[in-house]
Amino acid sequence: YFIKLDKNNIAKYIEHTLLKPEVDPSHIKQLCQEALTYDFCAVCVNPSLVKWVHKYLKGSPVNTCSVAGFPLGANTTTTKLIEIETCLNDGASEIDMVMNIGLFKYGDLKTVANELKAVKKNTPNKILKIIIETPLLSKSEIVTASKIVEDSGADFIKTCTGFNGIDTTTENIRLIQSTIKSGLMIKASGGIKSLQQVKKVLAAGANRIGTSSGIIIMEEIPLD
Repeated sequence: YFIKLDKNNIAKYIEHTLLKPEVDPSHIKQLCQEALTYDFCAVCVNPSLVKWVHKYLKGSPVNTCSVAGFPLGANTTTTKLIEIETCLNDGASEIDMVMNIGLFKYGDLKTVANELKAVKKNTPNKILKIIIETPLLSKSEIVTASKIVEDSGADFIKTCTGFNGIDTTTENIRLIQSTIKSGLMIKASGGIKSLQQVKKVLAAGANRIGTSSGIIIMEEIPLD
Protein backbone atom coordinates (compact mmCIF):
# COMPACT_ATOMS: atom_id res chain seq x y z
CA TYR A 1 0.00 0.00 0.00
CA PHE A 2 1.02 3.62 -0.48
CA ILE A 3 2.68 5.48 2.39
CA LYS A 4 2.25 9.21 2.04
CA LEU A 5 5.36 11.30 2.67
CA ASP A 6 3.92 13.08 5.64
CA LYS A 7 5.71 13.66 8.97
CA ASN A 8 2.68 12.83 11.10
CA ASN A 9 1.85 9.73 9.10
CA ILE A 10 5.38 8.28 9.23
CA ALA A 11 5.96 9.25 12.88
CA LYS A 12 3.03 7.21 14.17
CA TYR A 13 4.77 4.01 13.03
CA ILE A 14 8.12 4.73 14.70
CA GLU A 15 9.26 3.51 18.11
CA HIS A 16 12.15 5.76 19.17
CA THR A 17 14.61 3.16 20.39
CA LEU A 18 17.79 3.28 22.49
CA LEU A 19 18.85 -0.17 23.66
CA LYS A 20 22.64 0.11 23.71
CA PRO A 21 24.21 -1.18 26.95
CA GLU A 22 26.00 2.09 27.74
CA VAL A 23 22.81 4.18 27.82
CA ASP A 24 22.15 5.75 31.23
CA PRO A 25 19.46 8.00 32.76
CA SER A 26 21.22 11.14 31.49
CA HIS A 27 20.29 10.18 27.91
CA ILE A 28 16.61 9.67 28.60
CA LYS A 29 15.28 13.21 28.87
CA GLN A 30 16.52 14.11 25.39
CA LEU A 31 15.25 10.80 23.97
CA CYS A 32 11.77 11.46 25.33
CA GLN A 33 11.82 15.09 24.22
CA GLU A 34 12.63 13.97 20.69
CA ALA A 35 9.77 11.47 20.78
CA LEU A 36 7.37 14.17 21.98
CA THR A 37 8.62 16.66 19.37
CA TYR A 38 8.14 14.24 16.48
CA ASP A 39 5.09 12.50 18.00
CA PHE A 40 6.53 8.99 17.72
CA CYS A 41 4.26 6.17 18.88
CA ALA A 42 6.61 4.93 21.62
CA VAL A 43 10.01 5.13 23.29
CA CYS A 44 11.77 1.79 23.79
CA VAL A 45 14.54 1.37 26.40
CA ASN A 46 16.09 -1.29 28.61
CA PRO A 47 14.20 -2.21 31.82
CA SER A 48 16.32 -0.23 34.28
CA LEU A 49 15.44 3.01 32.46
CA VAL A 50 11.67 2.55 32.21
CA LYS A 51 10.85 4.68 35.25
CA TRP A 52 12.68 7.68 33.76
CA VAL A 53 10.90 7.31 30.42
CA HIS A 54 7.55 6.98 32.15
CA LYS A 55 8.24 10.15 34.14
CA TYR A 56 9.09 12.24 31.07
CA LEU A 57 6.25 10.87 28.91
CA LYS A 58 3.54 10.86 31.56
CA GLY A 59 0.33 12.40 30.27
CA SER A 60 1.49 12.29 26.64
CA PRO A 61 0.24 10.02 23.81
CA VAL A 62 3.73 8.47 23.45
CA ASN A 63 3.88 4.97 24.96
CA THR A 64 6.63 3.59 27.19
CA CYS A 65 8.10 0.36 25.83
CA SER A 66 10.72 -1.99 27.27
CA VAL A 67 12.26 -5.38 26.60
CA ALA A 68 12.46 -8.80 28.27
CA GLY A 69 14.83 -11.69 27.75
CA PHE A 70 16.82 -9.24 25.69
CA PRO A 71 18.78 -9.74 23.49
CA LEU A 72 19.33 -13.52 23.62
CA GLY A 73 15.95 -14.91 24.69
CA ALA A 74 17.74 -17.56 26.74
CA ASN A 75 16.46 -16.58 30.19
CA THR A 76 14.03 -18.87 31.99
CA THR A 77 10.33 -18.13 31.74
CA THR A 78 10.29 -17.20 35.44
CA THR A 79 13.04 -14.64 34.90
CA LYS A 80 11.26 -13.14 31.91
CA LEU A 81 7.99 -12.88 33.84
CA ILE A 82 9.68 -11.09 36.75
CA GLU A 83 11.43 -8.75 34.33
CA ILE A 84 8.12 -7.95 32.63
CA GLU A 85 6.33 -7.41 35.95
CA THR A 86 9.04 -4.94 37.00
CA CYS A 87 8.77 -3.05 33.70
CA LEU A 88 4.98 -2.82 33.96
CA ASN A 89 5.18 -1.65 37.57
CA ASP A 90 7.67 1.04 36.50
CA GLY A 91 5.24 2.34 33.88
CA ALA A 92 5.77 0.37 30.66
CA SER A 93 2.68 -0.23 28.54
CA GLU A 94 4.45 -2.22 25.82
CA ILE A 95 6.84 -5.18 26.14
CA ASP A 96 9.13 -6.61 23.45
CA MET A 97 10.21 -10.10 24.53
CA VAL A 98 12.68 -12.41 22.80
CA MET A 99 11.44 -15.96 22.43
CA ASN A 100 13.76 -18.80 23.43
CA ILE A 101 15.66 -19.20 20.14
CA GLY A 102 17.75 -22.15 21.32
CA LEU A 103 14.79 -24.26 22.43
CA PHE A 104 12.90 -23.28 19.29
CA LYS A 105 15.71 -24.45 16.99
CA TYR A 106 16.10 -27.59 19.12
CA GLY A 107 12.50 -28.41 18.32
CA ASP A 108 11.00 -27.97 21.77
CA LEU A 109 8.12 -25.96 20.35
CA LYS A 110 5.78 -26.84 23.22
CA THR A 111 8.01 -25.15 25.79
CA VAL A 112 8.42 -22.10 23.55
CA ALA A 113 4.66 -21.88 22.99
CA ASN A 114 3.87 -22.30 26.69
CA GLU A 115 6.26 -19.50 27.57
CA LEU A 116 4.63 -17.10 25.12
CA LYS A 117 1.17 -17.96 26.42
CA ALA A 118 2.31 -17.43 30.03
CA VAL A 119 3.77 -14.06 29.15
CA LYS A 120 0.60 -12.99 27.34
CA LYS A 121 -1.46 -14.04 30.36
CA ASN A 122 0.72 -11.83 32.55
CA THR A 123 0.48 -8.76 30.31
CA PRO A 124 -3.28 -8.10 30.29
CA ASN A 125 -4.31 -4.86 28.63
CA LYS A 126 -0.70 -4.23 27.57
CA ILE A 127 0.90 -4.52 24.14
CA LEU A 128 3.08 -7.63 23.80
CA LYS A 129 5.54 -8.07 20.96
CA ILE A 130 7.50 -11.30 20.48
CA ILE A 131 10.93 -11.08 18.85
CA ILE A 132 11.67 -14.18 16.78
CA GLU A 133 15.20 -13.13 15.66
CA THR A 134 14.80 -13.72 11.93
CA PRO A 135 18.56 -13.52 11.10
CA LEU A 136 19.01 -16.80 13.00
CA LEU A 137 16.07 -18.59 11.38
CA SER A 138 15.46 -20.34 8.08
CA LYS A 139 12.40 -19.45 6.01
CA SER A 140 10.51 -22.51 7.28
CA GLU A 141 11.46 -21.64 10.87
CA ILE A 142 10.13 -18.10 10.37
CA VAL A 143 6.81 -19.60 9.27
CA THR A 144 6.70 -21.94 12.29
CA ALA A 145 7.65 -19.15 14.70
CA SER A 146 5.02 -16.86 13.23
CA LYS A 147 2.31 -19.45 13.86
CA ILE A 148 3.45 -19.99 17.46
CA VAL A 149 3.42 -16.25 18.13
CA GLU A 150 0.00 -15.92 16.54
CA ASP A 151 -1.39 -18.78 18.65
CA SER A 152 -0.03 -17.19 21.84
CA GLY A 153 -2.33 -14.19 21.54
CA ALA A 154 0.54 -11.70 21.36
CA ASP A 155 -0.18 -8.37 19.68
CA PHE A 156 2.92 -8.15 17.47
CA ILE A 157 5.60 -10.35 15.98
CA LYS A 158 8.92 -8.49 15.80
CA THR A 159 11.67 -9.40 13.35
CA CYS A 160 14.88 -9.04 15.34
CA THR A 161 16.88 -7.40 18.13
CA GLY A 162 19.69 -6.14 15.91
CA PHE A 163 22.22 -7.82 18.20
CA ASN A 164 22.49 -11.07 16.21
CA GLY A 165 22.55 -9.68 12.70
CA ILE A 166 20.10 -7.24 11.17
CA ASP A 167 17.05 -7.82 9.03
CA THR A 168 16.11 -5.03 6.65
CA THR A 169 14.70 -7.39 4.04
CA THR A 170 11.07 -6.98 3.05
CA GLU A 171 11.01 -10.64 2.01
CA ASN A 172 10.75 -11.85 5.62
CA ILE A 173 8.01 -9.36 6.43
CA ARG A 174 6.01 -10.57 3.44
CA LEU A 175 6.62 -14.17 4.52
CA ILE A 176 5.30 -13.43 8.01
CA GLN A 177 2.37 -11.48 6.58
CA SER A 178 1.40 -14.37 4.31
CA THR A 179 1.62 -16.85 7.20
CA ILE A 180 -0.53 -15.16 9.83
CA LYS A 181 -4.31 -15.38 9.58
CA SER A 182 -5.45 -13.17 12.47
CA GLY A 183 -4.96 -9.55 13.46
CA LEU A 184 -1.38 -10.16 14.62
CA MET A 185 0.72 -7.13 13.67
CA ILE A 186 4.34 -6.92 12.56
CA LYS A 187 7.13 -4.79 13.99
CA ALA A 188 10.13 -4.41 11.70
CA SER A 189 13.45 -3.67 13.36
CA GLY A 190 17.19 -4.06 13.00
CA GLY A 191 19.19 -1.77 10.75
CA ILE A 192 16.33 0.49 9.61
CA LYS A 193 18.08 3.82 9.14
CA SER A 194 16.50 5.56 6.17
CA LEU A 195 13.14 6.79 4.93
CA GLN A 196 13.43 4.50 1.90
CA GLN A 197 13.77 1.46 4.19
CA VAL A 198 10.79 2.61 6.26
CA LYS A 199 8.63 2.95 3.16
CA LYS A 200 9.66 -0.51 1.95
CA VAL A 201 8.93 -2.35 5.20
CA LEU A 202 5.60 -0.57 5.64
CA ALA A 203 4.62 -1.43 2.08
CA ALA A 204 5.59 -5.05 2.78
CA GLY A 205 3.13 -5.20 5.68
CA ALA A 206 4.86 -3.88 8.79
CA ASN A 207 2.72 -1.98 11.31
CA ARG A 208 5.53 -0.61 13.49
CA ILE A 209 9.16 0.37 13.01
CA GLY A 210 11.77 -0.04 15.73
CA THR A 211 14.74 2.23 15.07
CA SER A 212 17.37 4.36 16.76
CA SER A 213 17.50 6.52 13.63
CA GLY A 214 14.05 8.06 13.95
CA ILE A 215 15.30 11.65 13.85
CA ILE A 216 17.39 11.03 10.74
CA ILE A 217 14.40 9.38 9.05
CA MET A 218 12.05 12.23 9.92
CA GLU A 219 14.48 14.82 8.62
CA GLU A 220 14.50 13.03 5.25
CA ILE A 221 10.80 13.72 4.75
CA PRO A 222 10.35 16.76 2.49
CA LEU A 223 8.29 19.66 3.80
CA ASP A 224 4.83 20.14 2.30
